This record gives sequence, C-alpha cells and structure tokens, in this order.
Amino acid sequence: MLHFKYTSLIDAPVEVVWNFHEREDILQLLTPPWQPVRAIRREGGLDVGAISEFQIFLGPFPVKWVARHTACEKNRLFIDVQDSGPMEQWTHRHEFIPENGKTRLIDAIDYAIPGGWMVETLIGWFVDARLRDMFRYRHEVTQRECARL
Repeated sequence: MLHFKYTSLIDAPVEVVWNFHEREDILQLLTPPWQPVRAIRREGGLDVGAISEFQIFLGPFPVKWVARHTACEKNRLFIDVQDSGPMEQWTHRHEFIPENGKTRLIDAIDYAIPGGWMVETLIGWFVDARLRDMFRYRHEVTQRECARL
C-alpha cells in the first residue's frame, strides 16, 4: 500500500472551500489541462453514495474510473473510493480544517498499483510525482477561486 498526502492553507473560511467543492463543474475546474482526463458524470454532490465517473488515458488506452463517496461530514471531510479503475485500491480522504479564519485543505490517498510490491517499487515514485503535480494544481485553483469569493 502506498500513501500520498498534499496539504495547503487556503485563504478562505471552511464553508467557502467546502461550497467550492460542491460546484457542479468542480471536476472540470480541478482537472489540470495537461491531464488526459474527461469527466463523464457526477451524481450526489459530496454526500455518501455520490458517484464520479471519469475516462482517463493510460497512454493511448482509455480507462473508466468510477469513484463512490463512502463518508461525508459537511465542512469537515469526505472520502471517496475507487469502485472501478486502474488502481488495485484507491481511497481518497479530503479534509477541511479551520485555521485562523482560513482552511487547511488536506488530500490524503492510500492506494495500491496493480502488480504488487515489485511494480509499486518500480513506478511508485512516478505515480507519486504525478499526484504531486495534480494536487499542486488543484490547490492553486482552489486558492484562486475561493479567495475571490
């Protein structure tokens, strides 16, 4: 099992950052322009049972990725897990922590790459670097959008 964590301080109250994540177009807003990802559907907002479906490309091959929300505590956290997709396992915890009128935004992911520990050892660093790039972008967009509200 591999672990990834990205955190930043967003210059907006928790309620503003949470509401931003509830937007209908959030998947499009938070997808970096260089990433070969297409949002297919989003149902249920952030609530337990909500579904997000993407099409990602692994090289030239399209892969469907479906994530389901398994926990939601308004203005505090939501968790999604991969129901189907390219990973052996994927659990993504989104946390929103008040910090002096601002929001500590934490994305923590526990995941496993298909092929076991040997494959994880060989390409885990690459996946970690791509996640770091993606979440740096997501947090920058969140900061920009929430600071103007």
